[in-house]
Amino acid sequence: MKKTVLLFCVLFAMGFTHAFGSSFETNQSSSDVESTFLAGDIVVNAGLGIGSTLYRGRYYNTTIPPISLSVEYGAVDDFIVEDLTLGIGGYLGFSSSRYRWSGFGAEYGWDYNNIIVGGRGAVHYPLVENLDTYTGLMLGFNIVTSKSYGTTVGSASSGGLIYSWFAGGRYYLNDRFALMGELGYGIAYLTIGASIKL
Repeated sequence: MKKTVLLFCVLFAMGFTHAFGSSFETNQSSSDVESTFLAGDIVVNAGLGIGSTLYRGRYYNTTIPPISLSVEYGAVDDFIVEDLTLGIGGYLGFSSSRYRWSGFGAEYGWDYNNIIVGGRGAVHYPLVENLDTYTGLMLGFNIVTSKSYGTTVGSASSGGLIYSWFAGGRYYLNDRFALMGELGYGIAYLTIGASIKL
């Protein structure tokens, strides 16, 4: 799975490098492609994650798949280069997993709930008509609660700082509604969902 994610990330980065290289060489904007995300825009994303980044292994099962909600505000147009827009916003993710083991007359395990709260910053560049392509970073906090099951007794809560690189796209079906897909290391390796521009 990690190799697949890495391959997608490399391909996405190559696309951005090509786009930036063209802008520097010709000193022109993408002209034919209109930006779908500009300063002043507010976009809300709702997504369902595929491939949890939190718990993996033989004895783990996902009880509630990774879900996320994020909002982004277009802060600066022509950021660093022409047609590049800087967006800033917030992120909220949730997932629930279960660990179970049994053998030698014993059965035990833990139930985990994870809430990720963070701030994100992303740069957007128009590569294809009606497609908002972007990449960025998130810094946040992973809040973890756990409860034991079976022959073990106890519960705990903890948390820690979390950071993530992500890249994605939003394809607009009309002026306000878009389908979105995102790769990264937030609460899931791949997130698919929908976006709405307010």
